[in-house]
Order: sequence, then C-alpha cells, then structure tokens
Amino acid sequence: MAQGIRGKARAATTSPHIEVRRSEIHGTGVFASREIARGTKVLEYVGEKIGKAEAERRSIAQIERASASGGAAVFVFELNSRYDIDGDVPWNTARFINHSCSPNCEVEIARGRIWIVARRRIRAGEELSYDYGYDFEAFEEHPCRCGSRACAGYIVRTGLRRRLKRVLAENSKPGA
Repeated sequence: MAQGIRGKARAATTSPHIEVRRSEIHGTGVFASREIARGTKVLEYVGEKIGKAEAERRSIAQIERASASGGAAVFVFELNSRYDIDGDVPWNTARFINHSCSPNCEVEIARGRIWIVARRRIRAGEELSYDYGYDFEAFEEHPCRCGSRACAGYIVRTGLRRRLKRVLAENSKPGA
C-alpha cells in the first residue's frame, strides 16, 4: 500500500481487465488480462487534483527529472479549465499506460473523473495505449517509441502529425 495525499494508505488502482508488466514500448506497461470489449471503461487515471499554476510547475519539474534520468516524463493530466490531475502517485496504475500513434484506448473525462476506455476490441495480452495528445511545442522532448506503422517519431496529438512531418522534412533538407 502507498501513502495517499493526506497520509492515508492507498491501494494501487486496479481492474479485472489488466495486468502490469515490462513493456516493449517503454519501461512498464499495462496489458489486457482478458479480452476487453469496445467501450469498456478499463481503468481510471487518478492522482492529486491541482490548479493550473501548480500543474505547470510540476510538469516542468517532471520533464527536468525525466531528462536527467531517461525515465517517463509528465503525469499531469488536464481535467478541465481550472484543474489538472497529477498522476505521479504510487497508487495510479494508469500512469503506466504508454502512448501509441495507433492507440487501442482513448480518454473520456466525465463528472471530474478521467477514464481510459477501449476504443476497439482488445485481445488478451495486448498492451493498452492511448494518444497522450501533446501539443507541438517542445515535441523534441518527447520521442515516440510505439513502433506502430503510423508512428510520427514524436508524441504529438493526431491533429498535429502532418505539421510534425513537414517540420521534420524541412529540417532534414541539406542546409537546413
């Protein structure tokens, strides 16, 4: 058991649909322990609810730690226009779900809760993934290791991948 925000013991979040183990994408991953039907709420993304200014401060600190260690980067998740969730807590099992440019899950935010939801049928043993939805700014700090045929090489949300490809092509030209 991990210590919670106010010192209370907290068990790691779990689901009958998942198991956590070593990932070929990056570090630790979350895998389907059984077949998961499309639309299933697989796991909740939990953590400390914080304001936007604190979220910015923590995100920067997490990026700096990741740059120094080579570990995962940011666990701060946008909840709404006023608050974010800092999922960098030991009881947040969803923090181990990796990004993919061809994800099998998506994020659903409803009534102040963040859910990871199956966007298609997921086979037992398949690694769960979702699009982290990062902005274009500082994309070079977030290389993608998903290995999908659609991989953009960096973690940016789907709508920005064409722009990313243009920028990468321009930067690879001689004299650029």
